[in-house]
Parts: sequence; structure tokens; C-alpha cells
Amino acid sequence: MIGFIAFTVLIALVAVERVVELIVSRRNLRWSGARGGVEFGHSHYPFMVGLHVFLLVGSLIEVWVWQRPLIPVLSWTMLVLVVASQALRWWCISTLGQRWNTLVVIVPGMSRVTKGPYRWMRHPNYVAVVIEGIALPMVGFAWVTAVIFTVLNVPLLLTRLRVENEALATLPPVPR
Repeated sequence: MIGFIAFTVLIALVAVERVVELIVSRRNLRWSGARGGVEFGHSHYPFMVGLHVFLLVGSLIEVWVWQRPLIPVLSWTMLVLVVASQALRWWCISTLGQRWNTLVVIVPGMSRVTKGPYRWMRHPNYVAVVIEGIALPMVGFAWVTAVIFTVLNVPLLLTRLRVENEALATLPPVPR
């Protein structure tokens, strides 16, 4: 029972973190809009929001309804991955600063960011999303939610990457 409560607290903390992300995103959207920011590919966004809500709610429901015994070594390992994915996500957010958004918004004329995790990866935030989509539910051994999220996330992520790459292609080339 204590493990289920701890898992619920973890999901609640991630939900609060998502609300903070949305607040930061909205503030950054105003900043981008004031500088002529252009949004790309909004049509997939509601599906992305819904899938991420499913990740949190589905994980909770699966853990509480099926009440599978938790496997401590699995839970702790997955928790480390969840924390690492959150650290990577916030490294991305802090690196992009006011340019970060949950939407795909480009401020014309600004060059592409190539510092922080973007020095090594083109889309590090999506690495964090993939890791978290598997690891978060698996902290509570909610493997059905992890599988469903991952399968549904593949086409969504491919769409998001296409939209984001098209948007980034409108920026001036990165100086060498």
C-alpha cells in the first residue's frame, strides 16, 4: 500500500511539473508573439496533450486497479530514469530560454540553438519524452500504460519531428 501511495505522489509531482511547463510555455508564447513568432503544425497538439494526460491517468488507474506487486529494483531503476528524463527536459527548457514552448513556434530571424544538449542532439527533449513514457509508468509496474503510450507516441513523435524540422528549416543557417 505504501508503494501505491508513493507512486501516486510521484504522478502528482509530475502533473504539477507539467502545469509549470504550461505556465512557462504560455509566458514564452507571449514573448515569441511580441517578436513576430510563427506557430507551425498546431493540428497534432491536442493529441499530444491527450496522450500525455493518458500517461499520468493511465499509470495511476493501472497501478490502483490491478495492484500488481511492485518490484523494488525495477521501481528504483525506473525512478532514476524518470529523474534523469526530467533533468534533461529542464536542461532543454533552460537552454532554449524564452524560445522554449510546448507548441512549435519560431521567431523569424533568430538562429538555431546549438548549445546545451542541442550541441549533441537535434531534439533532446524528445529523448526525455521517450524515456519518461516508458520509465514513469514502470515505476509502478504499469506496463500496459507504458506500452500503449509508447506505441501511440511513435506516430505522434514522427509528426512532431517533421513539423519541428520544417519550422527550424525557416531559420537562418547556424554560423560555423
